[in-house]
This record gives sequence, C-alpha cells and structure tokens, in this order.
Amino acid sequence: FELEFFIESGQPPVFVTVVTKHHVNRERQYRAMGEIKEEPSADETTIVLDVRDLDVVYGGAIHVLRNVSLQVRAGGVVSILGANGAGKTTLLRAISGLLSYHNGRVVKGDVTFLGRKSTVSDPAFLVRSGLAQVMEGRRIFSELSVDDNLRTGAFTRKDKAASAASYFRVMELFPRLAERRKQIAGYMSGGEQQMLAIGRALMADPKLLLLDEPSLGLAPIIVEQIFEIIAEINKAGTSVLIVEQNASMALRNSTYAYVMETGRVATEGLASDLLNDPTVQALYLGGESAHTSFHELQTYRHKMSYLA
Repeated sequence: FELEFFIESGQPPVFVTVVTKHHVNRERQYRAMGEIKEEPSADETTIVLDVRDLDVVYGGAIHVLRNVSLQVRAGGVVSILGANGAGKTTLLRAISGLLSYHNGRVVKGDVTFLGRKSTVSDPAFLVRSGLAQVMEGRRIFSELSVDDNLRTGAFTRKDKAASAASYFRVMELFPRLAERRKQIAGYMSGGEQQMLAIGRALMADPKLLLLDEPSLGLAPIIVEQIFEIIAEINKAGTSVLIVEQNASMALRNSTYAYVMETGRVATEGLASDLLNDPTVQALYLGGESAHTSFHELQTYRHKMSYLA
C-alpha cells in the first residue's frame, strides 16, 4: 500500500512517501494483465466515466442494480436522483471499487474510468488515478484535527509542490477550515464537517469527484454554500458526480441528471429539462401525486391522454 503524508515542519508542510513491496508487486501484476495503462488526462478524452449495463448483487442473492448505464463527461456535473433504496450508493460503490467490502459484486456490465475498467482495479489505485469519493455521512476522522484529516487525503500524492498547492487551495475554498485547522474535527458543526470531507477529497487532486448526499442533515443556508463550492470545484476542471435526494438543488447545479428507481435508471436528460419535467416535478420537486414511481405516473398520464 502506498502512503504519502506530510509532517509539519514550519511552513509549508513537508511530505514523505512509503511504498510497500506488496503494493509494487500488485501494481506490476495489474500492468502485466493489461488492466493498468498509461493514464490519459481528461483533456484527451471526452468521457471521464462510462458505466455500461451494470448489474450488482449483494450476498450472491440480492439483485440491487439492473442494467444501469450512465456517463460523466469531462468538465460536467452529473446528478443521480432517487429515493432511499433506489441503488444510488451501490452505484457509487461499484464505481469506486468498494463493493467487495460490502459483500457485493458486479455480475454484468462494466465501469470505465479514464479509459480503464475500474471494476477490476484496486480502490487505492483508482484514487491515485484521480477518483475521489465523499461518502454519505461525511466519514471524517473525528478524533483528528482538521489539518490531520486533510493530510490523509494526500496519502497518494507524489508531487510535494502540487500537494502543498492543493492544501492552500482547500484553505482558499473553505475559509472556515483555515480558521479551525487545529481544532478536533469531531467538535465541528455538520456543515463544517462536510466542508472538511470535501476538502480531504480535494487533497487527492481528483479528476472525478463523487459526492454521496452532500446536503444530508444540513441547514438550507449551508446547503447553498456547499453547492456554491461544488460549482467552484467544477470550474477549476474537476468533473463531479452527485448522488442527492434534494432534487431541486441538484438539478439547478448540474448539467445532466439520471433518475433511479428500484435499481434501474427510470429516466435521464439535461438537468434543465428534468427540472421542468412534470413527472419529475410531481415525484421529486414537491408536486402532488398519488403515484409512487416514475413508471407508474408516466403510465397513468399516457393512459389518460389516450382516453382523452
């Protein structure tokens, strides 16, 4: 396993690297299998993430995702909407290579990140390749300081100057973190902890940032601030994939969106189009509807138009 961390020795931070023999041998094995190729940049390819016909099973019996396909293009902000249990978090686990830690596996389809299959890649390698995830519930190290949490995000960095630049960029994006850099993270507010979780992910200099429910449990004014920061991150060149139940906020801050129901993609389209879609409005934007699913409501409306 490759670690890269920095030790305070005045200003700016200093970094050291530790690489184990096991990790080097494993990476050589992947290269021999042809799974690891020279890393393309987002400028060289339009599609950063490509999910094709994905099926995921938990415990060998529970079929959670069925035939799911989506794409994230370079410089885009894509949202995945849906109720609890729709399969959104499972999809992120499949993308980031974390399914096996939850007794899940891909049984059909592929996930390709920057031209290589991520379903057969080690999660640590995916992070080094430019994939970073902010998990639901923030998952910060509550007993560590803000600075120490940020250091963990730089474990995979080799370029010391670039790592230091990312650190100061995070402080610029999140002035509150700069004020509290020595504070124990567990004593911060929910909004501050979410900022820390995003900042920690940015320390890895991701090409694609995965955000799982970034607005969960936060006050509306803090949610606005978080999405403003996400927009700034995107403007700096990072593609973003957001899983979010706050459909209105997600659609207003995305270029493209997918709606998931019971493990399938129910519909997709430009975020601006979905924001004005009557079915999406009825089910996810506070409209009145006696129907509980996208398919059910569409079928009902089609039937009524036919009868009319």
